[in-house]
Amino acid sequence: MEAFQTASDVFFVLMGAIMVLAMHAGFAFLEVGTVRKKNQVNALVKIIVDFAVSTIAYFFVGYSVAYGVDFFANANVLSGSAMIDGLHPFSSSGYDLVKFFFLLTFAAAIPAIISGGIAERARFYPQLFATAILVGLCYPLFEGLVWNNNFGFQDLITATFGAPFHDFAGSIVVHAVGGWIALGAIICLGVRRGRYRKSGELIGIPPSNIPFLALGSWVLCVGWFGFNVMSAQSVNGITGLVAVNSLMAMVGGILTALVAGRNDPGFVHNGALAGLVAVCAGSDVMHPIGALVTGGLAGFLFVWGFNQCQAKWKIDDVLGVWPLHGMCGLLGGIACGVFGLEALGGMGGVSFGAQIVGSLCGIVFAAVSGFVVYGVLKKTIGIRLSEEDEFAGADVSLHNISAYPEDDLRAS
Repeated sequence: MEAFQTASDVFFVLMGAIMVLAMHAGFAFLEVGTVRKKNQVNALVKIIVDFAVSTIAYFFVGYSVAYGVDFFANANVLSGSAMIDGLHPFSSSGYDLVKFFFLLTFAAAIPAIISGGIAERARFYPQLFATAILVGLCYPLFEGLVWNNNFGFQDLITATFGAPFHDFAGSIVVHAVGGWIALGAIICLGVRRGRYRKSGELIGIPPSNIPFLALGSWVLCVGWFGFNVMSAQSVNGITGLVAVNSLMAMVGGILTALVAGRNDPGFVHNGALAGLVAVCAGSDVMHPIGALVTGGLAGFLFVWGFNQCQAKWKIDDVLGVWPLHGMCGLLGGIACGVFGLEALGGMGGVSFGAQIVGSLCGIVFAAVSGFVVYGVLKKTIGIRLSEEDEFAGADVSLHNISAYPEDDLRAS
């Protein structure tokens, strides 16, 4: 029975890892559908190569930074079949390996989030270098604080507020961190050429392909149930509450984004993602009505934040990743301390003070990381395409092919 239980956990976590891996296709098509046609190939290549670089960085450095575990042992030991000094340092059936795979897909979401914000004007190889630093060092530092109690972080929060900082599936650890790092990258890069008139007036750039944008959103929504539900990391820990809360937050985000965004399809499909971002932290402790409210607030916040960034603050965030992941992730971390309370129908075991402090620690750490990493790269090797390459588009200037080469042949 013990062997069967372990094998079941391995299969469960593996399916979660595959579902979250599939979400990276969602990131890719969301970006493809939003950017102009001359940058679609670059969007696809960035996401898959970022994932490859993330895997290498997290395997050799990041996972050890976060959890103090490395994989420099023979395969018998890693699979749990052999012992070292009379002990099994790794669980049987390779459970620790699929756990790494699962958590890697979370780590790789950081550059995938950033990619949407810096689209259409970022150089390719400097971004890969940034990915290696962020996934190998920056993200794991905060991940380890929250999910492994490194440096006694959770002990300090618990001693101060009576409960640990609760982030079940990463509203702060993954989404807010990714969104606030992206803010630093976006500001360091500057706005796209032609985005604003000399008077400061915004020049509209509509999405290039609404069906691709919608496809990206749907793929992300489906994969998100692996992201949230399978964060339990064991069959015994699974609960339908997480699934229903994720569902309710998703539909809440859709409906408020529909109203606030005045039927705009880009806002509607991103509204679903805003709700899912916000519910990650408290999806295991909220009442479904609390999750619905949280998702609804996130959908509205995304529309407001996106419009403010583009028109008022002159922050050229192409896909709105800072409002979507940064702002809504912060909302979710705080909302967990409200709707997770027993007084509001939640499971309890959370503290509003702990959620405020833990969430703020996350966004401050991420913002500083983003400005430092991209600021240093900007000063040293440069992070932005030349004016000529940006005008031609990243597809032709970086990859020597467009998304629609047959159209180019007809035009010539």
